[in-house]
Amino acid sequence: MRKKISAALIGIGLAAVSVLTTSGSASSHGYTDSPISRQKLCANGTVANCGEIQWEPQSVEGPKGFPSGGPADGTLCAGGNSRFAQLDDPRGGQWPATKVSAGQSYTFNWRFTAAHATTDFRYYITKNGWNPSQKLTRASLETTPFLTVPYNGQRPPSTFSHTGKMPSGKTGRHLILAVWTVADTPNAFYACSDVQF
Repeated sequence: MRKKISAALIGIGLAAVSVLTTSGSASSHGYTDSPISRQKLCANGTVANCGEIQWEPQSVEGPKGFPSGGPADGTLCAGGNSRFAQLDDPRGGQWPATKVSAGQSYTFNWRFTAAHATTDFRYYITKNGWNPSQKLTRASLETTPFLTVPYNGQRPPSTFSHTGKMPSGKTGRHLILAVWTVADTPNAFYACSDVQF
């Protein structure tokens, strides 16, 4: 009887190890929580009907090279990942928004479940006059990031903050697309944060 129980326990242990090693994409990664990202709003229960992203806010990973490459227009907030398509749904422009001021100094914060060697962090913002009830596209965004933080291949700690200035000349509702470019894989991580100037 003991041999059967031991064999069953070993089998369960091997199955668990197999699951953990084959689903590595869910075990690492990160997201922004300041300004709060759509995936964090889903994970903390502020926004409902989010699908799988509520359990995996750190997993919004897609091809790097934005804006010339990367996810397709209309899928930017989900990193091109159809599993997280709820992040691309504009919800009639009603996502909760962080209050900010044009030109203010602001501390951007990331949370990582496991860090990758990092090229940089880039922050893009929507153009004046963009329509918050439509999916995000490249044409909706300013072409140049308003903040770039080089990281020279280093690995960030589990929480990482950097300070920059919010863009000037902005009023009303906008969307910030944060892009964490990984140095040692072909991917980047994407986070959309709704803000109100």
